[in-house]
Amino acid sequence: MSKRNLSWLVAGLAVAFVATAQDTSKLTFKFQSINVKGASETDIYGINNAGAVVGSYVDSSGAEHGLLIAGGKATNIDDPNATGGTFCYNINSAGAIVGYYLNSNGVAQGFLYKGAKFTDVGPAGTGSYALGINKQGNITGFYLDSAGAEHGFLWNGKKYTTLDVPTATASGAWGINDSGLISMFWINSSGTYEGALSNGKKYITINMPGAAQTIPHSLNNAGDVVLEWVDSSGNYHGALRTGGKHYRFNDPKGRTNTRPGGVNDNHVIAGRFEATGKSYQGFTATY
Repeated sequence: MSKRNLSWLVAGLAVAFVATAQDTSKLTFKFQSINVKGASETDIYGINNAGAVVGSYVDSSGAEHGLLIAGGKATNIDDPNATGGTFCYNINSAGAIVGYYLNSNGVAQGFLYKGAKFTDVGPAGTGSYALGINKQGNITGFYLDSAGAEHGFLWNGKKYTTLDVPTATASGAWGINDSGLISMFWINSSGTYEGALSNGKKYITINMPGAAQTIPHSLNNAGDVVLEWVDSSGNYHGALRTGGKHYRFNDPKGRTNTRPGGVNDNHVIAGRFEATGKSYQGFTATY
């Protein structure tokens, strides 16, 4: 692991953005930008209750590094087996991090970073991605089987359970909360992404109304889910599903794409946005 501390900059709060749900009630989102100094791109994917965020960044030479920002310091999280980059996707309350790295063959391999040790995670196949972890250490993600088909998985530390949404041509599990509720994305027979919540046995669709595609990401212990939704022009936008309602939002500094990834119990969302004339930058949004 590379534990070189990095300089990082966080911009001030932007003007509050008011989101409206289907029933015309409102939520206010206050945005704050995150950018690693000297990086050409900063991508934030996960956040825990202590406010630590994880993701990745591209340095001045074009190399991709896993990233942890906690207590005002940024640290590289680079799997020693990575040759094509490390990507951190979630962090739990104990500071355990999950993500994936690219090996020498360019194949993705999920990992768990805990207690200063990296452990590969994912069922056998042709690639795996670890995307969610809860307090108990249960891990969710997806993997490609030997035929290249995509399946969601749950790892409880002893065995893997495959998670496939019924009728889906491909499935993936992103987040898991401490009650075991799982947020999932899946592809239907038309090749379109849809969203679902699952307890590992039953599946409930949670598509964004009016969206061309819906891709759920993390969820917190209250059951609030952050998701990306795609409009008819192919642009990505953020949304929060809380209390059974969807609230749309976009980072006010963004160009066309706002892509949330994580949410904690303190009502803070973490993600990335495409800045005007620039590559992606990270953000947090308090609601």
